[in-house]
Amino acid sequence: MQGRAWGVCLLASVAFGQQLAVEFDKTATKIDWILVGNVHTVHGTFRLKQGAVTFDQGNGNLSGELVVETDSGDSGSATRDKRMKKEVLETDRFPEVRLKVTRLEGSITAEIPSTVRLSGQLKIHGASHEVSIPLQVTLRGGEFSGKGKFVVPYVEWGMKDPSNFLFKVNKTVEIDVAAVGHVKR
Repeated sequence: MQGRAWGVCLLASVAFGQQLAVEFDKTATKIDWILVGNVHTVHGTFRLKQGAVTFDQGNGNLSGELVVETDSGDSGSATRDKRMKKEVLETDRFPEVRLKVTRLEGSITAEIPSTVRLSGQLKIHGASHEVSIPLQVTLRGGEFSGKGKFVVPYVEWGMKDPSNFLFKVNKTVEIDVAAVGHVKR
């Protein structure tokens, strides 16, 4: 019965525009990346270090941050990963990527998948860039899940192009996030 009461309270808070706080589960949240090349496509992952957001549905204000460790990048090839970390991401100089969230457009309805747009500043490789990410979000009981994709024009944003004479890659990388979190009481 207590779980049902919590679900009713969550429904009421979302419906009446109160604040909703979510702490992300760093082990359940998945951050995948895809880099298309002329020879093959490289798939990899990053790990979430930490993340929490607070959302006020009444005015759309969103605050919080998600942090990713650049050294956690893994493509399945130690040689490729070493080069990516040293030459492209420069993990010694830039150990984290931070997404500072500022706004959420759209409505979240508890128990029903919702389509929203998250806006914020992505700080990567020493500079901040405005991003807008479409998301599919679901709130069920005290659990949050969100899925979204966006593109990072990494070369335009100051990172080295890893292409060489034979192997060419796109100048953008696709990021695919599946975030899982717990609603804080």
